Amino acid sequence: MHPIDAQIPTESIARPPAPHRPDVPCAAALPSTDRIPSLLFVDPPARADLDELRQSLSFAFTSGVSGGLFGQALDRAPIAPSTWDPKNFAPDLFLEEFVARCFRVRVGGHEAVVHRGFILRVLSRPPSDPRVTELRRGILHELSSSPTFRRQLEQLYTASCRLRGALEGAVAGKKFDPTRRQLDVLAIVKEVFDLMSASFEGARSGLSRLRDFGQAVQATEGYRSMADLLDYDEHLATLRLDIRVGADGRIRGFDVVTVRERQENPFVLSPVRRWLAKLEMFFRGYSFGDGEVMARLIDAVFEGIEDQVVKLVPLVGEMEVYLGALGFRDLTAAAGLEVSLPELRSVAEGERVLLGLFNPLLVAHGGKAVPCDVVTDRADTTLLVTGPNSGGKTRLLQSVALAQLLAQAGMFVPARRASVVCVPGLVVSLIQETKFDQSEGRLGMELLRIRALFEELGPGAMVILDELCSGTNPSEGEEIFELVVALLEKLRPQAFITTHFLTFAARLEREKAIRNLRFVQVELDASQKPTYQFIAGVAATSLAAQAAARLGVTRGELEGLIDRNLLASRALSIVGRDSAFAGPSGES
Repeated sequence: MHPIDAQIPTESIARPPAPHRPDVPCAAALPSTDRIPSLLFVDPPARADLDELRQSLSFAFTSGVSGGLFGQALDRAPIAPSTWDPKNFAPDLFLEEFVARCFRVRVGGHEAVVHRGFILRVLSRPPSDPRVTELRRGILHELSSSPTFRRQLEQLYTASCRLRGALEGAVAGKKFDPTRRQLDVLAIVKEVFDLMSASFEGARSGLSRLRDFGQAVQATEGYRSMADLLDYDEHLATLRLDIRVGADGRIRGFDVVTVRERQENPFVLSPVRRWLAKLEMFFRGYSFGDGEVMARLIDAVFEGIEDQVVKLVPLVGEMEVYLGALGFRDLTAAAGLEVSLPELRSVAEGERVLLGLFNPLLVAHGGKAVPCDVVTDRADTTLLVTGPNSGGKTRLLQSVALAQLLAQAGMFVPARRASVVCVPGLVVSLIQETKFDQSEGRLGMELLRIRALFEELGPGAMVILDELCSGTNPSEGEEIFELVVALLEKLRPQAFITTHFLTFAARLEREKAIRNLRFVQVELDASQKPTYQFIAGVAATSLAAQAAARLGVTRGELEGLIDRNLLASRALSIVGRDSAFAGPSGES
């Protein structure tokens, strides 16, 4: 950095002049920079904490310590209005684990540290406004179909992460040049806006907002002042030298031939103006050190661009949502599976189609996911799923629920092709853990589970129930089961329920008393092993004997364990008796 020697007058510090640039359109011809650009909202909401965020940013720029500026901003970032309540489904779907394992962001061969809490909030609250969903789908479609756009978003995200690191890097107690650091921050800010304005040419989705915003910022006086200051810092003047070299090849000296200062830069003043500025400051009684004037210039320049830098903070989290979705697509592709952007409908007429559906949690844990097809004649049906244990029923329920959630959040779904109907909410009950302080037995807990279901379930919502009424004897359980299924029809939900009451399910299928009830069963191969596919009908057996044999719970296996334990017990008795008759030296 070239010393300024206090040559710039105070009026230049407050607002340095910007040269006329005919190649840059005027700000009025470009989109306004007043609103926060967003990739997740059609109409970005106002942030109540914007003033506080701006103060935190200013403190981070000045001190080099932000106190988690970006993380706090994302924790308080508004989410699109939604009728979904995460407490009704997130625990049973292991949604936090899904985000951690499936929505990873890898850029340049390295995994980025993302704000998972923000991604989780976005996914768990699908927007009520279909325009928001379509905005997100459009962006994902362009990113997945255009390698150029994806690469440009990754470059923009990488630069934004470097800006985050420069602002949040803890420098307290370390020796550093604050002026140099602030200039480096401004250089990254300029890089981010330059990348933004040069990227996504021809984009028809919400990605075009980034390009428009970047170009609008470039047309502002604040950006031009920042660019001029950085240019002044890097290129004050050009020197031409004559260098004298001795016979031994060493430099003996040099002469300055010409010195050409960059007079087109508004921060560069003529020698006369620099002398007059010093003289004026002297008579006013002011005295500036070499770095003080530059520090004041930096503060003034940052103040001019600060309102635009603030808008970059929430954009980092929004980019992570899309890069995480692309990471999910990459993860499944590596496992030989396909994801898709589904067809979304608002009415229940027409088929529900989930082709090549798989469980992403299984993929995330390195397991082998077997895709299956789920097709029903209409969406507002109650689908009873029967079949043996370990046949994939619970995995199917998780897959259906995750597909619905991701579809309405505007993300890829774990299916090759999908057509789903939007629902106002989701209630999932897959996990029934026994708690040490519970006051009810298994039946009581099951009845409370049913009560909670009807308390939370609204008309047209989706309900996912695993092993309904399994906590009581079959005769009483079947009666409660039929009551639940019959009453569910009044709400016309999209319901998926598994059961081991095979005789009862067969009767319901035969009687057809409940109009919107449908039945699928686990498909078995010739050797009576599950194929993890599902076909129409009710299972004839739960294959309890095969499961017992597979897990070693047969009469022969259990008798063998009993005989082994009896022999071991006799052996211990003999050893203990011999020890009792032994003397102190071990002799009897």
